[in-house]
Amino acid sequence: MVAWLDQIIRTGNTILWSYVLIIVLIGSGVYFTIRTRFVQFRLFGEMIRLLGKETTGNRSNKKGSVSSFQAFCIGTASRVGTGNIAGVAIAISLGGPGAVFWMWVIALIGGASAFVESTLAQIYKVRDGQVYRGGPAYYMEKALNKRWLGVIFSILITISFGFVFNSVQANTAALSFEAAFGIPTDAFAIVLAILVVIVIFGGVKNVAKLSSIIVPVMAILYILIALYMIVVHFTRIPEVISYIIGSAFGWEQAVSGGIGAAMMEGIKRGLFSNEAGMGSAPNAAATAEVTHPVKQGLIQALGVFTDTLLICSATAFIILFADIPEGMDLMGIQLTQYALTSSMGSWVSGLLAVMVFMFAYSSIIGNYYYGETNIEFLNGSKMLLFCYRIIVVAMVIFGSLAQVQVVWDLADLFMGLMALLNLGVILVLGRIAFAALQDYMKQRKAGKDPQFVASHIDGLTGAECWEDH
Repeated sequence: MVAWLDQIIRTGNTILWSYVLIIVLIGSGVYFTIRTRFVQFRLFGEMIRLLGKETTGNRSNKKGSVSSFQAFCIGTASRVGTGNIAGVAIAISLGGPGAVFWMWVIALIGGASAFVESTLAQIYKVRDGQVYRGGPAYYMEKALNKRWLGVIFSILITISFGFVFNSVQANTAALSFEAAFGIPTDAFAIVLAILVVIVIFGGVKNVAKLSSIIVPVMAILYILIALYMIVVHFTRIPEVISYIIGSAFGWEQAVSGGIGAAMMEGIKRGLFSNEAGMGSAPNAAATAEVTHPVKQGLIQALGVFTDTLLICSATAFIILFADIPEGMDLMGIQLTQYALTSSMGSWVSGLLAVMVFMFAYSSIIGNYYYGETNIEFLNGSKMLLFCYRIIVVAMVIFGSLAQVQVVWDLADLFMGLMALLNLGVILVLGRIAFAALQDYMKQRKAGKDPQFVASHIDGLTGAECWEDH
C-alpha cells in the first residue's frame, strides 16, 4: 500500500516539476524583480534598518499584538528548519554540487516574489481580537472576490504545513537523534509530540515568543560552526565555489543530464527551504503591527536571504569541505552529520542533533500556525481547530517513524501545488504591491516614517485594516 502510494506521489511530482513549476518560479521571480526595480537588492540596507529598529525596541505595535520582528521570526521559524540541513544534503546527493548554485539563484530572484506576497498579505489582513490574520487565502477573497479560491489554498496549506511538512521536520529530527544518541524513533516521537502539544494549545503569541528566542540562537550557533569550517578550510573556498558552478554548467554534466538534475533538485530544495512565492510566509507577515505594508514585505524578503544564502550555504560548504568518499550510501541528515564529525570529531554529532531538534521544533510550531490561520479563514470552528491540532500531533508521530523518501516526496508535491496557485494570484495582484512600494519610497524620500492608508492606492478596496479614519 505504501509503495503504491509513493509511486503515485513520485509520478505527480515528475509531472509537476518537469519544467512547468520551474518556469513559473523563475519567470515570476524575474518579472517581480524587474517591476520592483530589483527591490531585494536595491533596498537591502532598508531591510537591515527596519529589522534593527525592531530589535532595539523602537516598535509601533500595540499591546497584545505581534511585532514585526516576531512575525519575521515566525516566518523564519518555518523557513529555517531541516530543509537547511537535511534538504541541502539531499539536493547535493541527488543533483550534485551544482544544485547549490540553483538554490542561490532561486533565493536571489525569489526575494522579489517574497516581497510582493508578504506586502499583499499586510494590505489585505484582517483583525482577530488583538492580533491580525492574513495570507493568500485572504487576498484571494478580498482582492479577487474569489472565496472559493481561498478555500482551496487554505486546504492545501493546512495539509502541506500542518501535516506533511511537519512530518518532514519530525522525520529528520528523529533520525538525527537516533544516529547521535541511539534513541529509538518511537520514544523520540512521543517526547516531541508532548512538546508540540504544550505550545500549539497556547495560541499565536506563544508561537511568536518561542520562535523569537529559538530561531536567532540556533541560526547563529549553526552559522558559527560553518564559519569555523570555513576558517579551517579557508584555502579551499575558491575550489569549492568553482566546483559548485562547474557542476551547474560543466560540459560533463551537460552530456550526462546532470545540469537538469542539479537545477531540479536545487530549485525544489531551495523552494522548500526559503518558501519564496509558495504562499506560506505571508501568513506570518500578516500578523505584524506595522505602519506601512511594505515594511513587512521588506523584512520577509530579508528572511529569504537569511535562509538560503547564509544557512543553506553553510550546510553546503560543510558537506563539500568534507570530501565524502564515493559510494557512501548517506542522504539527508546523516550526510551532514558525517561531514561534520569527519572534520570536527564525533562530539559534534550530538550538538548537531540538538540543533536539528530545535530547528525542527521551531519549524513545527511555525508550520502549525500557518494551518491555524487558514482554519480560521475556512470557518473558525473551535471543533475543527481542535481536530486540526490532534492531526498535527499525529502527523508528527507518523513523520518520526516513516521512511525518509516518502515524506520528502509528499512534501514536494503539495509544495508545488501551493506555489502554482499562489504565484498565479500574485502575478495578477502584483500591481497593488508595486503601488504600495512607490508610496513607501515617496514618503521615505520626503524624510518621513512611512504611514499607509488605503486611499494612497487608487481604487484599492478590501483593505479593511488600512481604511482612512
